[in-house]
Amino acid sequence: QVQLVESGGGLVQAGGSLKLSCVASATIFSTSAMAWYRQTPGKRREMIAGNLAVANYVRGRFTFSKDNTKNTIYLQMNNLTPVDTGIYYCNARTVGGGGEHWGQGTQVTVSS
Repeated sequence: QVQLVESGGGLVQAGGSLKLSCVASATIFSTSAMAWYRQTPGKRREMIAGNLAVANYVRGRFTFSKDNTKNTIYLQMNNLTPVDTGIYYCNARTVGGGGEHWGQGTQVTVSS
């Protein structure tokens, strides 16, 4: 059973923008803290944006938001650079413990 579904990735030129979406099941959305992670080539998966924090290296360019009526979180990415190329994952961590869920990932490729 798919719990998290990401969309919005693609190929964009440097300086361009993309907006990622992640739709969660109602149960997951209401019981979890949600965030965006990314995995770039040769590196570990890292958190880049959540409800309370945005990683320093994307702050000012990436914006996290959520729509409680649609059980959806978003990641608006502006002024993209080739360094931002990678697979972006939606993560839902159960508040109070109990596990987490991952989406299937969406590929973002930024050309120079």
